Amino acid sequence: MNIELVNTFFEMVQISSESGEEKEFISYLENLFTKKLQAKCIIDDYGNLIAKIPAKNTARTEPILFGVHADTVRPGKDIEPVLENGVIRSAGDTILGADDKAGITELLAAIEAAKRYPPLEIVVSREEEIGLLGSKNLDASFLNSKIGFVVDMDNLADIVIGGPSYMTIDVDIIGKAAHAGMEPEKGISSIKAAADAISKLKQGWIDKETTVNVGVIQGGEIRNSVPEKTEVKVECRSQSHEKCLRQSNLIKEAFVSTAKALGAKTEIKMKLAIKSYCISEDAEPVKVAKQAASSVGLQPEVKAICGGTDAAHYNEKGITTVVIGMGAKAEHTKKENITVADMKKAVSMIQRILEELSD
Repeated sequence: MNIELVNTFFEMVQISSESGEEKEFISYLENLFTKKLQAKCIIDDYGNLIAKIPAKNTARTEPILFGVHADTVRPGKDIEPVLENGVIRSAGDTILGADDKAGITELLAAIEAAKRYPPLEIVVSREEEIGLLGSKNLDASFLNSKIGFVVDMDNLADIVIGGPSYMTIDVDIIGKAAHAGMEPEKGISSIKAAADAISKLKQGWIDKETTVNVGVIQGGEIRNSVPEKTEVKVECRSQSHEKCLRQSNLIKEAFVSTAKALGAKTEIKMKLAIKSYCISEDAEPVKVAKQAASSVGLQPEVKAICGGTDAAHYNEKGITTVVIGMGAKAEHTKKENITVADMKKAVSMIQRILEELSD
């Protein structure tokens, strides 16, 4: 199993699939699932792959959703994976792509190894890494599942039952240009307005379930001109939807009032990308995931997080979905790695889930 598991994973990560460029990898998976799992595959209008797999050795007819994502962050082209002392990492100046190709590899191996499983609906989403766009635009009319599992958490012991509301806040500040050396008093600095507003914001953890981050500031055109325009990109996340809305409005007001005091104008666009969710610890997928983690010697930790996952949209579409681990470490960096031992544990966990849900 080790050799086949590693070879399959190596093959997957060597197919480039940075966000927005997943078509080749989706096609590869469509052929693989059809050949190995006798899946009936559908590509929805957004380019997501939905693979329907018939049940094996069970009378259960209600399907189970398994979600993974096809895309990787950058730099994710021409990945050269290497295995050294049981650890897989990139040999070059790229990420590894274990997020989420390790999850896909483990899911495939678990299905192949399982003695029985219910009907399965595997969704391979696009553009997860740039805002969960694939799952957001997924055509859910193709799905019949009521419960699901997203294989996309790093720590194998973690079982995620909740995620945040996520607001993006794009601020354009318009001041007035003037010659910085001859008549600066005639200008209104958009950069100063932005800086003053940012200085008033509390950033990082606002409380135990809410975060704020100023991620981008771009302003001015030339050194010797009072800058007329500045763009600021801010985000707010909270496990409480109400807190997210309240904090986002405070951020908006900080920019509006500060700019106004200096004579500048603001144009602000706020967009709710994800709405928070939290499912009960008594829900069936939570109980089954806990049993699966325990079966491989782990102490399961049920938690809500401030990171976004496809589970947010599946839950919003009425599919009670938890996120389980796939074992990658240092994701989104060039030091990303995963051990073969953790991949094997993940396979065993998923296999246990499949067999538990066959009763």
